[in-house]
Amino acid sequence: MSQDATTPPVAEHPNTSAVIKISIIAAFGGFLFGYDSAVINGAVASIRTEFNIGAAVLGTTVASALLGAAVGAFFGGRIADRLGRVPVMKIAAVMFLLSALGCGLAYHLGWFILWRVVGGVAVGVASVIAPAYIAEVAPAAVRGRLGSLQQLGIVLGIFVSLTVDALLAAWAGGADETLWLGLEAWRWMFLAMAVPAVTYGIGAFAIPESPRYLVLAGRADDARHVLTGLQGIVSANDRVQAIQQSVRSEHRPRMSDLRGRMAGLKPIVWVGIGLAALQQFVGINVIFYYSNVLWQSVGFTEADSFTITVITSVTNVVVTVVAIALVDKVGRRPLLLVGSTGMTLSLATLAVLFATADVVDGAPVLGPVAGPVALVAANLFVVFFGVSWGPMMWVLLGEMFPNAIRGAALAVAGFVQWVANFLVTVTFPPLAEASLGLAYGLYALFALISLVFTIKMVRETTGIELEDMQD
Repeated sequence: MSQDATTPPVAEHPNTSAVIKISIIAAFGGFLFGYDSAVINGAVASIRTEFNIGAAVLGTTVASALLGAAVGAFFGGRIADRLGRVPVMKIAAVMFLLSALGCGLAYHLGWFILWRVVGGVAVGVASVIAPAYIAEVAPAAVRGRLGSLQQLGIVLGIFVSLTVDALLAAWAGGADETLWLGLEAWRWMFLAMAVPAVTYGIGAFAIPESPRYLVLAGRADDARHVLTGLQGIVSANDRVQAIQQSVRSEHRPRMSDLRGRMAGLKPIVWVGIGLAALQQFVGINVIFYYSNVLWQSVGFTEADSFTITVITSVTNVVVTVVAIALVDKVGRRPLLLVGSTGMTLSLATLAVLFATADVVDGAPVLGPVAGPVALVAANLFVVFFGVSWGPMMWVLLGEMFPNAIRGAALAVAGFVQWVANFLVTVTFPPLAEASLGLAYGLYALFALISLVFTIKMVRETTGIELEDMQD
């Protein structure tokens, strides 16, 4: 999806409140992204029992939404270039709603997976539309902070979904127990997503179309009207002229534009792919998809596991807010470096604890010392991820590519991000059955690789205009 954020020669005070409002509504897609991704956490054990499936099929079932997300991320930008950013948000809202109802009412594994995939497509679309839309309307000086709203939406969605999971399970006396209308609590966990899905759809009717899309569609007067409300009339006129000039010098993004001498792709594209893959290969979503069954497997009760998971999600929200405050002051690259270092140490600690734990009935059981240390290490991992790789990847992908290749490059990076998420999610159950120490050792290794990758490959983008980004 092509974008533009040219700063006009005549400076005016932007309507910051209006920009923040529409950015928050756009980032609500991130909220649903987080909710849909994490809601299955509280239902994993129930799904395994309900459909009588083993570890491998369970991993595939949990990860099925991620395949849909990969498809949505790959094609979402191109669909938005044809239909507009806002109409695609409305379509995604409908898909979230259908997924919520379908998963909550499915009594056959095949139908459950189908509706998870539908929700996944919506997640993938939201994951690329929101940061792209925000980058197109945000002033450069606050682009990093507003771009980070996507990740804030994601972590808030995770927190709310895990809290809803815990409350519903508590009210029913267990996730498997019947709650309302003859439906088990785990089914209501999915049905509850209908509320934010409808909210997102309503919100999409309250925000303007992207000025850049309007210019691309030959609606320069409409683009000028939108920008006047956001930046003032003088800035709006200059901005529209700049967008028109940029559009005349470009063509629609093509995958062939990504070709280069470095193994067939431009170096900057490989950096985007590396950022997208490593963000997932450190295993962050194991915490949010499987933490309930993980903590139960090492000796905690179901109720305690729900509580631990909610506390972890709160931690994630808090550190993401910290990242938003720091991103335009400290810079993207320093935060990535700090995050990679902290993740490596905390994941290595978890690997050692699980590898050296006593094994009872084939599963490691953490003792009175190792248990609390593991909880601290897991939450430190979330802290270091949440202040760095969580939001910074989305910020960088939204701004690091040159205008001419941004749409195609973002599609490829988004696709890779979801495929990597799928691979980690689908492999964790069998890895955990074999050895939790091995699983977390692999994640620690990838965290170390992310540190080296940042040092060698990632360039700072703070304060650089989008049109000045280079290959």
